[in-house]
Amino acid sequence: MDKERRSFVLFHSNDIHSHLEQAAKIATVIDLEREKRASDEMLILDIGDHMDRMRVETEGSIGAVNVHILNHIGYEAIVLGNNEGLTYTPEQMEQVYTDQATFRIIGSNIREMASGEVPAWMVPYEILHKGDLRIGLIGVTAAFTDFYELLGWHVLQPYDVIAELTAELRQQVDVLIVMSHLGIKHDRAIAERIPGIDLILGGHTHHLFEEAEKIGDTYICAAGKFGSHLGRIELEFNSDSRRYDVTRAVAISLEEVPPDPGILSIIDQYGAIARQNLSKVVARLDHMLTISEEKESPLANLLAAALKAWTGAGIGLTNTGQLLDALEAGDITLEMLHRICPSPINPCVLNLTGAQLLQSLEESLLPEFQQRAIRGFGFRGRVLGTIAVDGLEIYYDVEQPPYERIQEVIVTGTGDRLQKEEVYQVATLDMFTFGVGYMALKEGIDRRYYLPEFIRDLLAWALCQESLLSTCPTEHWHLLK
Repeated sequence: MDKERRSFVLFHSNDIHSHLEQAAKIATVIDLEREKRASDEMLILDIGDHMDRMRVETEGSIGAVNVHILNHIGYEAIVLGNNEGLTYTPEQMEQVYTDQATFRIIGSNIREMASGEVPAWMVPYEILHKGDLRIGLIGVTAAFTDFYELLGWHVLQPYDVIAELTAELRQQVDVLIVMSHLGIKHDRAIAERIPGIDLILGGHTHHLFEEAEKIGDTYICAAGKFGSHLGRIELEFNSDSRRYDVTRAVAISLEEVPPDPGILSIIDQYGAIARQNLSKVVARLDHMLTISEEKESPLANLLAAALKAWTGAGIGLTNTGQLLDALEAGDITLEMLHRICPSPINPCVLNLTGAQLLQSLEESLLPEFQQRAIRGFGFRGRVLGTIAVDGLEIYYDVEQPPYERIQEVIVTGTGDRLQKEEVYQVATLDMFTFGVGYMALKEGIDRRYYLPEFIRDLLAWALCQESLLSTCPTEHWHLLK
């Protein structure tokens, strides 16, 4: 190789979702590469959703375990995914990243609502110098505007931001990279619409490119989900011509890679910290609260009642598959609530017609809905399950055909029969508004989301409300003989 030309390797990960043992495998691969290369011949980036509060070490350390692992591996920059940006408050993120991170957090399309500025612990873009190679980094996250604004963020539309920064940075760098937690559809659109981008490193939709896709002059890469793969891009750079060639861009499987002992030690260390932090007792139960995926039960009814009472809505509604286990009598700790309700799901209130409610209730009686497996949308359970309610009395006949089984629904607050044309205020889960689960719930209007509260926070509150505890064993579904 000519002395003016040198090789360079870029590693990228995305959507780890706190599969921390897989991060330990990533460390092994990178350590092996580091034995062969100088620090100015390597770069390691993460494209968001490294944190997931389903993982007890992440939950109990407010994400510190993830930051420690990213530091240990040697990441130089990350972009926030929705699992960081929407499941932690700005204050929590500022604390964990400012106090501990040794890498850059790139927030090209994130602004504080109060100031209109990029927060001090982020940068709007970055130019890294690797020897004489200049690498520009733009980092964007999905614009879930309604949710981010409730936390005090203004998230700009990413296409405009990318176009503006590409124009600004193109002449200043040799390689321009967009770190995109937007999803495959948007990555392809950006490559088609915005010239001047060399690499788009993707995430959010958990797509895997075992070999890079090329659109025009732009390479699109992504490494799947949960750390099953690690993106690896090899470049050759000519310092005289200031030109580079991508010689190989792949996602390598980590299936046979052994985990790095140092990362495993970090996981163990934070496991002990997390369990100590989550040992706080939030309630004491005199009797067991059972749960069932196939039918209503006291614990699911308690969550439905908590949604209704906490929001002030007329009806509370949840899916029974949201809760993974019963609560035994005795002290209830934060860790117990996290174990049975790990999903980072927020409450919401919306308006539904009686017809939309009735369709959802009918669907919840069908096995194909009860056993429906759901991936993503904040759901961390096994299957959808059926519906538990508060504020309704439902009378049904299983001998009737599907969608004709419910014979009568009484609205508890008024004592009136549910009317198909009437509009009802319903407290439920944000995931239903994304078009997952019971289909009619996504049609609800006048939605109001509640952040940063998770439904397990409402459950903790409800466990201290004697009025809710005393009535949650009461059945709301009545089988007609």
